[in-house]
Amino acid sequence: MSVKNSITTSDYLNFDSTLNKAMKIIKTEKNYKLGFLIVFGINAGLRISDILKLKFEDLENDSISLVESKTNKKRVIRLNDNIKNAYELLKIRTHVRTGYIFTSNQSTIITVQYINRKLKEIFGTKNIAVSSHSLRKTFGRQVWSNNNETDKALLYLSELFNHSSPAITKRYLGIRQEELDDIYMNL
Repeated sequence: MSVKNSITTSDYLNFDSTLNKAMKIIKTEKNYKLGFLIVFGINAGLRISDILKLKFEDLENDSISLVESKTNKKRVIRLNDNIKNAYELLKIRTHVRTGYIFTSNQSTIITVQYINRKLKEIFGTKNIAVSSHSLRKTFGRQVWSNNNETDKALLYLSELFNHSSPAITKRYLGIRQEELDDIYMNL
């Protein structure tokens, strides 16, 4: 639980193991919507506030178009195969095909607090701080890794995340701290 006005942070997760675990959740557990949320989060890089606004109708095409709630900037996201496959599994598990995707049994949109609690149960350890923001950071780290950890990848991520500079993106993803830690370890 965070204290008001304190600085909290979340860590990124391993992309492949997170994807595998989320797909298993969609297929086998009652929290199949949470499994889909995890797959979507690590593959789209959106903030949780924007993910929770998704409707079934939004995912019927190859891309979604939205205005990000924090920045009011328009963003188009192409749905990759991970998202499409997970969505097909989700549709098998639910009889509802319209309206908001991430709803509770009472038909209300699930809360960020609920998601954070569940993510901590699934992925949390003493050494890792997990929250809904971990999904966005996992996306960023995977993009950076897939692009050979280049400055070009940081430039793209900076634009995707609406950061004012790649330096902020580097700090956001924890890359800068790793580089600083390496200085001490290489002495």
